[in-house]
Amino acid sequence: MEKDIENLYKKHKTWIKIVKSFGCNNAMAEDLVQEMYYKIILKIRDGLDIKYNKTEINYYYIFRTLNSLFIDLTRKKKNIYIEGLENVKNLQDDPDFIGKYEQIQKELDKMYWYDKRIFELINGGESIASLSRKTHIPYYSLYNTYTKVKTILKKLL
Repeated sequence: MEKDIENLYKKHKTWIKIVKSFGCNNAMAEDLVQEMYYKIILKIRDGLDIKYNKTEINYYYIFRTLNSLFIDLTRKKKNIYIEGLENVKNLQDDPDFIGKYEQIQKELDKMYWYDKRIFELINGGESIASLSRKTHIPYYSLYNTYTKVKTILKKLL
């Protein structure tokens, strides 16, 4: 079993390239690949054989797993992999930028501490997958919290 996991990880760059071919940026590609590792490891523990033969990994099975994870995310939120940086630039050109910034901060202060903290960590550059591994909070729980807060803040703008 451990040999299978090692062989799977040896192709990490290949898995990243596959996810990037779906249109994801680096951070989202890393998140999806980490989620794929988690799913595959659980299936290996349940007896799944991910090899064509003694050493070659079943690329098609890994591709289908990555693709289904990507589709799940895009179904939940269209264009999840696009962060909309153009809106930030437009906001900074707004003469009332300081007022809007203060409005966002007030809204964040009103939120439940957990929601605010998750938003700050992820918005600050922490990937959802790494935060999930560190805190043992499920990936989708963190993702849903982050998108909920982001949606609330977008409505203010």
